[in-house]
Amino acid sequence: MRIAINTRLLLKGKMDGIGWFTYETTRRIVKAHPEHTFYLLFDRKPAPEFLFADNVVPLVLCPPARHPILWWMFFELSVAMALKRHRIDLYVTPDGFMPLHPNVPTLSVIHDLNFEHATDNLRPSHQRYMTHFFPRYAHNATRIATVSTYSKEDIAETYHIDSKNIDVVYDGAHEHYRPHSEAEKTAVRNRFTDGKPYLIFISTILKRKNLANLLLAFDRVKDTDTRGIKLLVVGKRVWWQDELAEAYDNMRHRDDVLMPGRVEPEELSALLSAAEALVYPSYFEGFGIPILEAMYAETAVIASCTTSMPEVGGDAVLYVDPADPEDIAHAISRLSDSQLREELIAKGRTQRQKFSWDRTANLLWDSMKKTIKQS
Repeated sequence: MRIAINTRLLLKGKMDGIGWFTYETTRRIVKAHPEHTFYLLFDRKPAPEFLFADNVVPLVLCPPARHPILWWMFFELSVAMALKRHRIDLYVTPDGFMPLHPNVPTLSVIHDLNFEHATDNLRPSHQRYMTHFFPRYAHNATRIATVSTYSKEDIAETYHIDSKNIDVVYDGAHEHYRPHSEAEKTAVRNRFTDGKPYLIFISTILKRKNLANLLLAFDRVKDTDTRGIKLLVVGKRVWWQDELAEAYDNMRHRDDVLMPGRVEPEELSALLSAAEALVYPSYFEGFGIPILEAMYAETAVIASCTTSMPEVGGDAVLYVDPADPEDIAHAISRLSDSQLREELIAKGRTQRQKFSWDRTANLLWDSMKKTIKQS
């Protein structure tokens, strides 16, 4: 069988959530099924490590798809032509983008519909593209996969699609995420926070990630803090304006907020393990991978009580109302209790067993087989 996979988000040193999903699932599926040929569709020359096995055929298509107009050209023209030229039997798109009329069985992975529920989280051009094309993508796909039961129900309800045609494949955590020794943790704290305890926020900085309310909450915590606690904000700045810029500019304890930017998984694992807690007050998540990563690093978690996050966190997370900085501050104060942190970490060891990239890849392969059978 000839299987084409959209791998345009495999970018060395630049991968975020969907890129890692593509990487972790594709490399496992390719290696597990040498009887099939996999055509990986890139929009620029791929790094050698993305050519996972001898049964991979890389196709570099143009143009580089990093803007709505170029998205349309890449998928509607280049991808559509490649599917026809190479007589593809199945097209899999881990980011949901596809030709409107692929003319081959298509499995579309739609991670969430955040852009349907808030119209001010993306650039206007991106917002218009997503809300215009994704309902069409969803209806034209043979089958859909998504990463949580919450997202499955949301896609079915929002796009009026039979839930029987939507599979849940969950997400996993990178193998680098693990508990570190006390000596390693001390070294990390000495390097980043002069030995002080710290909270960590991990995400590409977008409006829906709700860093603004976390900054307001952290200011409240610092007003009575006697331990010198810091806040480490890890992630690339994509959105920094309006209420977020205002919250940061008006902070009383702005000097205690540290921003190392984006870091690679190996270093992020150590940063996460040495933190007192991950604080993840996002408004909307299809899954929320940092929650799972924190469980593997054996770090306590504070997260929002909304969307998919209780499904991922189970009873191993301290939940907050993301719209209430006071509630977030109260949760942070509660986690100064080392006994409560240890209780959550212990529960996280159990909860994390429900999720792994091996399981994700197996579930995605099952969904791929259903797609072929259904077509």
